[in-house]
Amino acid sequence: MASSWWGDKEEHGTPVVVKMDNPYSLVEIDGPGMDSSEKARRSKNAKQFKWVLLLRAHRAVGCVARLAGGFWGLLGAVNRRVRRSRDADAEPDAEASGRGRHMLGFLRAFLLLSLAMLAFETAAYLKGWHYFPRDLPEHYLRQLPEHLQNLPEHLRNLPENLRHLPENLRHLPDGLRMPEQQEIQGWLHRAYVAWLAFRIDYIAWAIEKLSGFCIVLFMVQSIDRILLCLGCFWIKLRGIKPGLKAAANKRGRKYAANDDLEDGDDLGAYFPMVLLQMPMCNEKEVYETSISHVCQIDWPRDRMLVQVLDDSDDETCQMLIRAEVTKWSQRGVNIIYRHRLSRTGYKAGNLKSAMSCEYVKDYEFVAIFDADFQPNPDFLKLTVPHFKGNPELGLVQARWSFVNKDENLLTRLQNINLCFHFEVEQQVNGIYLNFFGFNGTAGVWRIEALEDSGGWMERTTVEDMDIAVRAHLQGWKFIYLNDVKVLCELPESYQAYRKQQHRWHSGPMQLFRLCLPAIIKSKIPLWKKANLVMLFFLLRKLILPFYSFTLFCVILPLTMFVPEAELPIWVICYVPMIMSVLNILPAPKSFPFVIPYLLFENTMSVTKFNAMVSGLFQLGSSYEWVVTKKAGRTSSESDIFAMAEETNTATRPAPRLVRGVSEAGLEAWAKTHQLDNKDLQLKAEAEEVTSLAAAIKKTSKAKPPNRIFKKELALAFLLLIAATRSLLSAQGLHFYFLLFQGVTFLVVGLDLIGEQVS
Repeated sequence: MASSWWGDKEEHGTPVVVKMDNPYSLVEIDGPGMDSSEKARRSKNAKQFKWVLLLRAHRAVGCVARLAGGFWGLLGAVNRRVRRSRDADAEPDAEASGRGRHMLGFLRAFLLLSLAMLAFETAAYLKGWHYFPRDLPEHYLRQLPEHLQNLPEHLRNLPENLRHLPENLRHLPDGLRMPEQQEIQGWLHRAYVAWLAFRIDYIAWAIEKLSGFCIVLFMVQSIDRILLCLGCFWIKLRGIKPGLKAAANKRGRKYAANDDLEDGDDLGAYFPMVLLQMPMCNEKEVYETSISHVCQIDWPRDRMLVQVLDDSDDETCQMLIRAEVTKWSQRGVNIIYRHRLSRTGYKAGNLKSAMSCEYVKDYEFVAIFDADFQPNPDFLKLTVPHFKGNPELGLVQARWSFVNKDENLLTRLQNINLCFHFEVEQQVNGIYLNFFGFNGTAGVWRIEALEDSGGWMERTTVEDMDIAVRAHLQGWKFIYLNDVKVLCELPESYQAYRKQQHRWHSGPMQLFRLCLPAIIKSKIPLWKKANLVMLFFLLRKLILPFYSFTLFCVILPLTMFVPEAELPIWVICYVPMIMSVLNILPAPKSFPFVIPYLLFENTMSVTKFNAMVSGLFQLGSSYEWVVTKKAGRTSSESDIFAMAEETNTATRPAPRLVRGVSEAGLEAWAKTHQLDNKDLQLKAEAEEVTSLAAAIKKTSKAKPPNRIFKKELALAFLLLIAATRSLLSAQGLHFYFLLFQGVTFLVVGLDLIGEQVS
């Protein structure tokens, strides 16, 4: 090695070439003495270049093969999902039975039209027909004739033969221009020009008017939500709670809802006759826990009667419920099992049939619990005293609490909605208006108020809201107790939640049609009529699903294909975010789920809008009742095995009341206590029922296969197509919103949310 006069080191020797076994790789090690020209020559070696090309081709083929395999696997998975979904339908599908058929047809037509428009607009984009830089280059302006340089900028790019077009075609938005005749020839030119004219004159105008109407509805809805939140904040700040209106005791104070009644208090001896009704239908998963909780309510046994109102058409379920009723009857609980041969009128018909019994006239109040509700032992002591000294009070409603709110993403999102409903809507309306919609369960009615309002009616699927509206028109007042909570279950599968929401949004619109004449003719003050019509029905039951579906599932995708009617950015950002933040305020622990909640609520707007239309126009599915599937969750797995039972009613102390009880709990208790003959007989009967119940539950533990939901899938593809179209116009925010919303629709449509994804 020597140094050159440049000061660099010279290398001498021969180059070494190492060939690997793999024919696609070639490694060359530069030897000493190789000059730059030699290195350049070797780098351009034709043989090496050939192997590099082969290597890249090999990688490309492998990548294409993997993509093709993944796509083929996806098609196979979708095909299997469709077959499993059809096989899993024990009951007629929504679309197959006619429900939602018109909505699905509209979405399919909309989807096909959007595909055609996407293809047409993509071709236009590739040819450069109407997308170009907003500022014209200077050299283009210098080439214009002198008499054209003074024209407005939006006319400079028009050819001579197009400057006589109507005025509405001259003032095109920035970024759009009319194609020149030499660019498009023949019928395609005429079709494109006609489409632009029609789009500007009619479609863009209609979209702008409809979007403006939806924005106004959003403003009204936002004002209502803000006022409700402010009212709730004031209630929390001042500690306002419904007080007991009974005559003040000797100390001259009123009882608060959470006060303990002492022996010397006037209300301590207030134990009126109370009827406890439990309507249920094929509730294999929850009947045992629910009956045990109701039977253990702390109230004098001779002053309450439990009615188990069974509408089950499953003979095994009937036998299990009847055995459970017999068990509690043998323990001294006044409990009756009633079964109807026909399920006419659904829940309303069941309650109406129970209230027609002769012995009901001996009772003053009736408490109602659905099959999955688990009231605490002190439920009646916290609710019934509010009726004393308050003859105008017709209903005391307790709050729902959920045993499975953290079970999966679906239950977390439901919890957000229901927390706002109970914490804000029910509480504010109860404090300031003495009126709210009865929730159908976990409430105590004055039987006189039910009879005065016409009793239970079978005309809608929301019999609870129906009786509440009629009682309000008769002048009865309601009280909502936010501190009295009753545990229940949330639907854990999307299919069950979807059917529940369809009933909850179809029934109010059907009831609105029926009650509107009665509201107008009633003698209540005008402001109460306005509250019922404008706020209770229209604003909170109709407007929200209407503008949510119309704005984000119809107008927003349309604006991607009609850029003249582009939605403002603030509508895309602030409209959904403000509503989501207001809804999530009562559940601050759910703030990490604000984005999934926003996207999921827009997804559910399809079901709610469809239900609203079917109820408003009396379509086929407006009077459909499908029992919400339960999972059988309990409040505590540790305390349901604790049970103290009377040895005999004369000598044994009163039983200790617990949250829940099961046959397994009786067996655990029997191992540690001496049993007499009566207990042994009861245990033998319980073991027989337990073995049968265990066999049934074992067969029902298997999770059903995932289903597919056609309307959600159709909208998923529509939104994804609109997101693709937004890329052509470089609308970033619109693209991301449409992309994430489309993916959410896709996840829900493939049933990937709920009990299958925990």
